[in-house]
Amino acid sequence: MRRTDPEGDGSVRSDPGAGGRNAGAHGPERHAPEGHGPVRYGPPLPGDGLPVLPELSAVLAAAAGRAEGQPAGGGPALLEAACGYWTRRGLPTLPGQVAAGPGAPSLLLALTAAQGGDVLVPRPCAAWWAPYARLLGRPAFHVATPAESGGVPDPYALLETVRRVRAEGGDPRLLVLSVADDPTATVAPPELLHETLEAAVGEGLHLVSDETWRDTLHAPHDTVLIGPAEMLPDHVTVVTDLAGSLLPPGWPAAVARFPASAGGAGLHARVLDVLTALGASVAGPVAAAAGYALDEPEPVTERRAAAVRLHARVAAAAHAAVTAAGALARPPQTGRHLYADLEPLRTALAAQGVGDAQELEDFLTARLGMPAPGGHRFGDDLAALRVRLATGPLLGGTDEERTECLTAPVPLELPHVQRALISLRSVFDDLRDDAQRWEPPR
Repeated sequence: MRRTDPEGDGSVRSDPGAGGRNAGAHGPERHAPEGHGPVRYGPPLPGDGLPVLPELSAVLAAAAGRAEGQPAGGGPALLEAACGYWTRRGLPTLPGQVAAGPGAPSLLLALTAAQGGDVLVPRPCAAWWAPYARLLGRPAFHVATPAESGGVPDPYALLETVRRVRAEGGDPRLLVLSVADDPTATVAPPELLHETLEAAVGEGLHLVSDETWRDTLHAPHDTVLIGPAEMLPDHVTVVTDLAGSLLPPGWPAAVARFPASAGGAGLHARVLDVLTALGASVAGPVAAAAGYALDEPEPVTERRAAAVRLHARVAAAAHAAVTAAGALARPPQTGRHLYADLEPLRTALAAQGVGDAQELEDFLTARLGMPAPGGHRFGDDLAALRVRLATGPLLGGTDEERTECLTAPVPLELPHVQRALISLRSVFDDLRDDAQRWEPPR
């Protein structure tokens, strides 16, 4: 049987989207919600934890009385707004290059079905990428990322994985990547991106660039972010989930930009066929709100900037708490999360019955009182003690507290934010102290 190693490193691992372990490789699945299927159980995108912008609510409410629906792929107003959004970012776009769907997962599913072949993704990667390939009966081959950033595979590891997959009878055609990354919250440097794109295109791969977190850079004047479509526009489809910076996560909407080429036009047409077959259209009121947000009026840009500043400060404080306890984590550069490696605390965690990412997820979720998905959710090794921590739950428990975070000159000094950070710090400090007690005498 070909391709018994979808991870590409000689091992057979659990589905990183599954709720626990693969029964055939690691024993019975644990902690799976009753009745859910085997394709995925993954954490959602990290939300901003903030009340809905009133202007967005007003637009959605005004559209709620309209009976007509959106066509598959999006109506004219939504597509025009998406064109303006990308054109302002240096990617001139026409409506015939754009498709909209009810969230990025529906667009990635349609792209995977339309492109055909096998899929390559970085390790780790966003929790929702790989399951859609598997839903279509295709494995997702994980490719290692370099030490300094996630989201973009190492070019030499990519070439080796493509060679191995083809040698085993596979047909790699699609590489999904992200310059501004979930789960690692890092931004891949342009030189690495360029080398990886050249390697991918040289092997005939089409690229999907997930740019959900593009507009959430913590230090936009100090961080260089260049998207793949700006380097190789004829080989890249860009997907942006508006839950990243423009819409609440409960209003699913996403847009995709296809290359302005004959190949891009053909892929766009096939994706529209899949979306039509699935009935995957954006709800009318949500489409109106999405179009308004994509036009980037002042209320939307002001809220986005304030939310990014807030989450950057909280993420930096959380990163300091985690690393002070001895855990490893790259400094977060984007998004509303950070990715921590607790390997240096393994001895202390073992004393708590924690030996893998699933057990770490259970332990930290209970101790922190907030979701702490393990690295196995993102395609990482189940045996590794890695976890994604979101910043949204640290902003308070009520809309009033969260709104106060937006307007406070120093949000980290608000009592409810201080309490949340003290709780986070206490959990990790306890692990550090336990680890020191378990150290052998020198």
